[in-house]
Order: sequence, then C-alpha cells, then structure tokens
Amino acid sequence: MSMDAKQKTVLKLAGVVVFMGAMAWAAVPAYNLFCRVTGFGGTTGVASAGSDRVLDETIEIRFDASRERGFPWEFAPVETTMELKIGETGLAFYEAYNPTDRVIAGSASYNVAPYSAGGYFTKIDCFCFTMQVLQPGERVQMPVTFYVDPAIKDDPEAKYVPTITLSYTFHEAELPKEQARLDADTGTTTNFN
Repeated sequence: MSMDAKQKTVLKLAGVVVFMGAMAWAAVPAYNLFCRVTGFGGTTGVASAGSDRVLDETIEIRFDASRERGFPWEFAPVETTMELKIGETGLAFYEAYNPTDRVIAGSASYNVAPYSAGGYFTKIDCFCFTMQVLQPGERVQMPVTFYVDPAIKDDPEAKYVPTITLSYTFHEAELPKEQARLDADTGTTTNFN
C-alpha cells in the first residue's frame, strides 16, 4: 500500500469519527424536537390560546406529582382528577411547599400518559415553563392551563383514550444569580443537596 493510499484511509476514518461524533452530539436536540412535534414519549404540545373547537365529548384528566430523591419540597396536585370537554380549556393547580430554612429553586419535568395522547395534550401556560424559587416556609399554588386537542378523535391510536395523566417531577436547580446575590448580601447560606 502506498503512502497516499494510507493517508486517504486515515483521512476517511477520521472523517467517519468526526461525523459519528457530530451525530451523537445532535441526537439529543433532534430527539427533543421530534418528541415536541409528534408528542412521542408523552411530550405535550404548547399553544398561545385555547382551542377554537369544543366537542360534546368529555375526557378525564388525572394529575400526578413526584420529586427527585432528596428534593425537600412537598409537592402535590390540588385536585387529582378533572373532567372536561375535548377542546375546552382547563385550569389545574399544583401546590409546592418549602419546609426548610433555606431558599430552594426547582424546575419541573413532565410527561403525559398514555404516550399516544401526548401530542394532543396542549399547554397554554404552565409553572413548568420557568424555574420556581421558594423561600423558607413558603407555600404556593402553581397553575397549568391546557386543553385536549379535538384532533385526538382523528387518531386511530388515541381516539378511544378515556383518561390522560399529566405527571410532573420536581428537581432541585441552581439558584438564579439574583437570588444568590441576595443571599450573599443578607448573609444567608444556600445549601444544595
């Protein structure tokens, strides 16, 4: 094998390695986009307003809450179920309580079950869109505004779904810089688990 053939082989192999690295780096954002567009994996839709069509058929919505291990907040839905017409705008509340003596920030991840209904469960506004910061002893009610898209009735896999479960899991997050500065100015110590 000549030197030129060896160099070409090495360059091709390096190109394959770079290409595979780029594909691995792009996989997570591409998967997230795919889930948002299709509702795959229980990912919900997002809209700026409610549905323009309401069907005369109801669906039950269940609300579930959990926390990552070691996260000290208390977190639960105010109502565990709600029945509403498909296309009707619903408003539900979750309650969070910080029983500690320190400021804690949290962010919520979510999904919808069954997965076939994920793309039809549409959020208009949600506490999960932003980080939540609770002061020591603070209790808050956090809203989520949503509707079930009437297009669910056109989907052969989702049209017979009688109940949709919306689940949230809260995770501890780093405090925003403004809160960290405030802690430093007041001499408060914020600990992270």
